[in-house]
Amino acid sequence: MQILERIKTALIRGELKPGDYLPSESELTHSLGIGKSSVREAIKMLQAIGVVEVRRGQGTVIRREPGDPLVDPMAFGMILARGMTRDVMEFRLMFEPAYTLQAMHNATPEDHARIRQAIEAMEAAIANGEQTAHHDVAFHRAILAATHNPMTIRVGETLIQLIEAALETSMQTLPEVALKDHKAIYAAFQAGDAAGVQAAIEVSSESWETNLTYVD
Repeated sequence: MQILERIKTALIRGELKPGDYLPSESELTHSLGIGKSSVREAIKMLQAIGVVEVRRGQGTVIRREPGDPLVDPMAFGMILARGMTRDVMEFRLMFEPAYTLQAMHNATPEDHARIRQAIEAMEAAIANGEQTAHHDVAFHRAILAATHNPMTIRVGETLIQLIEAALETSMQTLPEVALKDHKAIYAAFQAGDAAGVQAAIEVSSESWETNLTYVD
C-alpha cells in the first residue's frame, strides 16, 4: 500500500520521527492522490501493528516506542514457517546465544534474582511432578528481559511462542535434562563467561531436536 511505504520511507530517512503527527486525512488524500477510505485503512493497519496512536481531536501521532501490536506481522511470519523444523532450530541456535550474552552484559541484580527464581521454581515443580512448559519458558523470559532491549525481547518472545509446544514435550519427557542445562547456562552467565554460555547452550541444543514436535 502506497501510504504505508511512504511512511516507512519517511521514518527511515528521518523525515518523520517518533512523536510527530501525520498529515491530516485530507492532506494525505490530496498529496498521495488516493481515496479517503484507503487512507483510513492504512491508518488502521498502522494502529494494529503499534506504529501510530490516534489521539481524539489532535490527530495521528507516530509512537515514541512501538505499541503492543494487535497484529504482529513478524510473529505471524514465523508461525507460518513453524513446519520448517530445521529453520526454527537453526534460528534458535543462532539467536539464543546472542541474546543470552547481551543479557549477561546488561543484567541487573534484580534480573539475576528473577533468573534464579525461575530455576528454583522449575526444580520444585519437577520434584513434585508438576512441571510444565511454563517453568521452562520462565527461565528464557527472565534472560530475555535482562537484555533490556525491546527489539531483542520482541523477537525472543515470538521465538518462545513458536517453540512452546516442543518445550512442553521436553518438560514431560526429560525435565531433569532441561533443568541441568538451565543451571549450566546460568552458572556461566553469572560468572560472566561468554565462552561458557555458548558451550552450555550448544550442549542444551542437542536435546532440542529430539523434542521438536513440528512436522518436517
